[in-house]
Amino acid sequence: MAFFKIPLNKALKILLGTNALILVSGAMLAPIYALFVDKVGGSLLDASITGGAFAFAAGATTLIAGRFADKIKQNELIVAGGYGVIAFGYLLYTQANSVLFLLLVQVLIGSAEAFYSPAFDAVYSKHLNVDKAGRQWGAWESTNYFSLSIGAIVGGIIVTLFGFNTLFILMATLCFTSAFYIYRLPRRVL
Repeated sequence: MAFFKIPLNKALKILLGTNALILVSGAMLAPIYALFVDKVGGSLLDASITGGAFAFAAGATTLIAGRFADKIKQNELIVAGGYGVIAFGYLLYTQANSVLFLLLVQVLIGSAEAFYSPAFDAVYSKHLNVDKAGRQWGAWESTNYFSLSIGAIVGGIIVTLFGFNTLFILMATLCFTSAFYIYRLPRRVL
């Protein structure tokens, strides 16, 4: 079992835990997103276009956000803000009644994810042990995949039992929880 032991300090554990909630929330919708687009009157092509808009907005924003993260000393606040905007975007899904509105929400969420990502990476990197960086980044990668797995299954169950709006509220709650936790942490922790 020593093979699986990953040396993580308090800051890395906090970052992994809070980011896992964000990853789970996004993964809850990903495999059933096209069904939601259909529900608001869109087609499979609309699902592809809105998904593409999310990725394009994220790509464009990441370039700007990386520069911004290099200039800010308290990147953890950028992370918390990004989590909060994502949560707000998830709540907007409850109001989606057209493909155009959905497209705008996707751009908002994509931009928010891209805005927090470089700051998250900067904070995470700051707390790495140089001799164990591979294992510590491996912990993040593993958390990412486990979160995607859990989220995909849980999201399908929730929508089947309670509907999309319940899912969106849960997704937003997970993101707001992470945002609030990081925001309330003493600055010296991260």
